[in-house]
Amino acid sequence: MRIYHGSTAIVEEPSIIRCEIGSDFGYGFYTTDNKEQANSWAKRRAMFENRKGIRHAHLVINIYECNDCSVANVLKIKEFDGITMEWLDMIVNCKRDLSHAHPYDIVIGKIINDDVSETLSYVLQGFMKKEEALERLEGQKINNQIAFCSEKALSYLTYQGYLFE
Repeated sequence: MRIYHGSTAIVEEPSIIRCEIGSDFGYGFYTTDNKEQANSWAKRRAMFENRKGIRHAHLVINIYECNDCSVANVLKIKEFDGITMEWLDMIVNCKRDLSHAHPYDIVIGKIINDDVSETLSYVLQGFMKKEEALERLEGQKINNQIAFCSEKALSYLTYQGYLFE
């Protein structure tokens, strides 16, 4: 399977990214099967770095291959089937508690994008019940993300190159 990681740098050797802001599925190296989504991530990264005074000439879409057949038998993988209560629970847990640890090497599911983040913020602040949030999110077109959450999982990624955007 071909997957992408949007950045402002070429990332030949991925690593688990640990940040102060809670990621959807906790600490990990985040990829997507959608090149446009990776480009969006690269743009967001560039905007963040520009605010810190770091200027970049290019947006980079890093390309990887991951062999599904060999991974499935060795790694613990959680794949969410759309926007579900289980998906929302994991995201809420990971965003509320940066040290939240789940048992998965790889997590696959929908992205909390700009359209969805407002609804999620209402849930996190206690203004909206999760059931209401799921109802509100139903039918929205949301891209997938694939989070590699362990070093073991990262070892199954093969760097293929990059594109400048």
